[in-house]
Amino acid sequence: MKKNLVLFVLFILPIVAYLFFASGVNSFITLPTITPTIPDVNSQWTSLNGEKVTLNNKITILGFTGQDIMPNSGNFFTLNQKIYNKYREFKDFQMVFIAPNGTQQEAQTLLKELGKIANVSGYHFVFASPEAITAYHKELKLLGKLDEKTGTPNVYIIDKKRNLRGRKGKSVQGEPEYKEGYNTTSASDLHNDMMDDVKIILAEYRLALKRNNANRKI
Repeated sequence: MKKNLVLFVLFILPIVAYLFFASGVNSFITLPTITPTIPDVNSQWTSLNGEKVTLNNKITILGFTGQDIMPNSGNFFTLNQKIYNKYREFKDFQMVFIAPNGTQQEAQTLLKELGKIANVSGYHFVFASPEAITAYHKELKLLGKLDEKTGTPNVYIIDKKRNLRGRKGKSVQGEPEYKEGYNTTSASDLHNDMMDDVKIILAEYRLALKRNNANRKI
């Protein structure tokens, strides 16, 4: 009993405190699941440089670029600055973008530009037909839809078990709150809401690691 109490004080209590203070404007200690177990990206879809891309066992920021990758490059730079640069050192953190076939050169150009200010090894692009992209997006069961170019400015947080996470319930003010994606055209949305929610996801896994290490020592 005393040993368990010591383990709680040393390992669990600091993480719980971190979750509380890191949560900022979010009223959730853990981030709710919006859509459980979304499909993995299709292994038959092409990727840049023939790399294998998967959502399994990764904390993923998932996006749908649409056909206008470079015209919307400012959104990527904002996302890079507010989110990717802050969490890219977490070894299981990645950015995955689903793009229409034919935009491979634009994706390469974007990565070249981003590479001037960041290590882009955590960025991955997969390419599919517009029909396949639309069908995949429907599997996420979201309220938001893709535009006519199979894109959206929103990006989504996917956990290691491929659950799409967001906000669902009540805010700290007691108002109903629902958030399934984060708008890359809004620096404040990324800085306030998304940064806050990614912190919670990472803290969840740190807590799990602490707990598992403690259990092994017992």
